[in-house]
Amino acid sequence: MSMHFMKRLLVVAMALSPSFSTSVLQPTPPMGFNNWSAFMCGLNESIFIDTARLMVKNGLLDAGYNRINLDDCWSTMERAANGSMVWDTEKFPRGLPWLTKYLKSLGFIPGIYTDAGKTSCGGYPGAYGYEELDAKTFASWGFEFLKVDGCNMPTGTEPEYKQVYGKWGDVLSKLGMVFSESAPAYFAEAANLTDWYSVMGWVPKFGQLARHSRDTLVFNSTLYWPDITGWDSIMFNYGQEVRLARYQKPGYYNDPDFLIVDHFDLTMDEKKSHFAIWSALSAPLIISAWIPGFSAEEFKYLTNKDLIAVNQDPLVLQSTLVSQDGTWDVLTKSLANGDRLMTVINRGNSTASITVHFDRLGFSSVGPVQAKDLWTGTQWAAFNQVTANNVPKHGTAVIRIGGVPKPLVITPTGMIFNTFSLTTLTATSKGLSWANSTAADGQVWQTKDDSTIRPLSSPTQCLADVGHGKVELQKCNGRDAQQWDYLYSGNLRSQSSNWCLTETAEEKVATAKCLYEDNTQVFGLPSGVEIVTK
Repeated sequence: MSMHFMKRLLVVAMALSPSFSTSVLQPTPPMGFNNWSAFMCGLNESIFIDTARLMVKNGLLDAGYNRINLDDCWSTMERAANGSMVWDTEKFPRGLPWLTKYLKSLGFIPGIYTDAGKTSCGGYPGAYGYEELDAKTFASWGFEFLKVDGCNMPTGTEPEYKQVYGKWGDVLSKLGMVFSESAPAYFAEAANLTDWYSVMGWVPKFGQLARHSRDTLVFNSTLYWPDITGWDSIMFNYGQEVRLARYQKPGYYNDPDFLIVDHFDLTMDEKKSHFAIWSALSAPLIISAWIPGFSAEEFKYLTNKDLIAVNQDPLVLQSTLVSQDGTWDVLTKSLANGDRLMTVINRGNSTASITVHFDRLGFSSVGPVQAKDLWTGTQWAAFNQVTANNVPKHGTAVIRIGGVPKPLVITPTGMIFNTFSLTTLTATSKGLSWANSTAADGQVWQTKDDSTIRPLSSPTQCLADVGHGKVELQKCNGRDAQQWDYLYSGNLRSQSSNWCLTETAEEKVATAKCLYEDNTQVFGLPSGVEIVTK
């Protein structure tokens, strides 16, 4: 199989979309509210009533935020005599069935929390061994979404998580409940990421979204993480998310956790960046904050129709990295109507502007294109390049590009990087290496329809498997030694030798026998590349 570029993917996606959406439980990323980051175990009935009313009044429901989810600590500390879960009547005096009925009367879809282990993260009864009973109980109370956390498992091994979460997936699919899986978060940041990759490989089979790494910060975060700021938290989870784009598809979403809109140390530009980045990633937009306390400016940015449209685009592609240089992250993806999205994050400490040429965004100069700033609504004709002007410190610009008579012909273009070491495939006059990102043209790669991979610095040269574990750049000649398959596992496999691209201990570029989810052989590629699942 070959790697097809975006035009072919778009044709297939649009041809399938009418029937696809009816067969997928959650066709686009969920949007809504969860109490955890703002209240942790301090949840109660009034919080959800007041939040729901304010979401309706201030346009959040109309904008698409239609889920309201309870997190941990809603129950009593013990199960009933028959084994059933029991809600805390002090926190929820009218009961959870009453609450779900009330939320549904306003137009919301209610969700609830449990834990796959013996006890929850907060010390409440876990669901281990009670999966079917608890699922039926939650459904009978009116819940249609379930977050299953992963604390306090009996052994904590990857096979055990797979068995338990697989059981949940089977039970919940029969009930038609959306399943949010926290399993990957318990394997992130390990010295060996094999188990993390393995879990990420199976969660899309069982549920609709999966939290893959740390929680975003809670309201009193300094008690737990005194040296981590809100911006640090956002950037960390974003950094985990960009490693995982290959798993996302309509019906399954990588989840970098909640939007912490009112965290005490975030600036307004950082809050807006959080929302813009999550939107560009087509990540779940679940607000975890005290919504009745929001300012008019916070309601305004959270209901930005253009950014929500990007988040909810039917292709639900994750934006992927074009380049990084320590100050600027540039990401891109395609949208279902053929437009191209450019997202630019200013990680620096001052306001600045950046210009990105069309070839880095995956298309050739086609005369003027229509560019639109999705924050301001400003539109202009762009020739050969697009400029994001005056992006503030820790701000994010999002520009939608299209408006030409014929659809843009896209070649997926961007970084190829090791998702463990984060080094980037680099072509220089001295040859190939794995190196830190600098945004040089030799670190931006075109993945062509003929299965070749070419550096932007030298687009007539192709990445070639020359045998005996060696990889070079050669003049493109159409032979299978220059053709590569990108696998669901993250391997980049040579069509000539069936060996996989490898980062050696000396940061050399080589091929070696393909290993299972090995740190040296798992890579991130631009979105739009065909992913081989067999």
